[in-house]
Amino acid sequence: MLPFFCALIMKTEKGKEEARMKENAIEINHLTKYYGRHCGVADVSFSVRAGDIFGFLGPNGAGKSTTIRSMLGFLQYDGEISILGMDARKDHERILREIGYMPSEAMFYPSMRVRDVIRLSAQMRGMDCKQEADMLCDRLKVDTERRIYELSLGNRKKVSIVCAMQHRPKLFIFDEPTGGLDPLMQNTFFELIGEYVEDGTTCILSTHVLSEVKKYCNNVAIMKEGQLVSTGSVSELTHTSSKRVRATVDGQAVDYLYTKDMNSLLKELGGRNVTDLTITDPSIDEIFLGYYSKNDNREEVKK
Repeated sequence: MLPFFCALIMKTEKGKEEARMKENAIEINHLTKYYGRHCGVADVSFSVRAGDIFGFLGPNGAGKSTTIRSMLGFLQYDGEISILGMDARKDHERILREIGYMPSEAMFYPSMRVRDVIRLSAQMRGMDCKQEADMLCDRLKVDTERRIYELSLGNRKKVSIVCAMQHRPKLFIFDEPTGGLDPLMQNTFFELIGEYVEDGTTCILSTHVLSEVKKYCNNVAIMKEGQLVSTGSVSELTHTSSKRVRATVDGQAVDYLYTKDMNSLLKELGGRNVTDLTITDPSIDEIFLGYYSKNDNREEVKK
């Protein structure tokens, strides 16, 4: 009977592992990367659920690009990364076949026509993506007859989007994808993401446009100076008791985010000459930017 129970336990553990892999499209554990003495990222750990639209935030130099390049297998690093149930080191080539990656600045051969760039991208994957590419070009209003050097930044972005999406990958990684796109094309882009996600694709959105995170992302990770500042649902991270205070105190106008309770504010203002006072909720931009700020009761927004 012992072999039977051992086999049953092994099968149960394997089932749990498979369920976990299905639940999380990405698992990053203790990711650390140094460039000489400079720290790119330090002990970063977070996961992305399958089917999620996940926001990846942080100022320039925060470590977002280092994290993404590590995920893609472009860098050597310490720690462990699992992508779609595969090891980012051992299964590098298999992972890349399942990813649609759009860098912030895509480079193409300038003299090539758009249609040839898109076809070359598909051929490099050994796939015929014409039907999907035609649909994407139609939705994004891409002129496939023009040459790359004739395109504006926004139109080059659209070509990059088509190249990242046309093979219907299981995971999108977009780095500042909407820069240069007009509002109509931005809406179309996020409509497309929503459609692919409904079919099971997972999306990581690295962006500085905080309103996009609020509107489209379910969960978010915030980086600062190579470290993970916070991670959680957008609703959790934007729920705050902080208030924006605008006042004229002792003849001086002040405007700041206040993170203590209102009783503390009243005590601070007590006995002072307050001629004007307005207290409002902070904006979404202020809340997220508060995570980037230094620890200061009048600058940083805390949950």
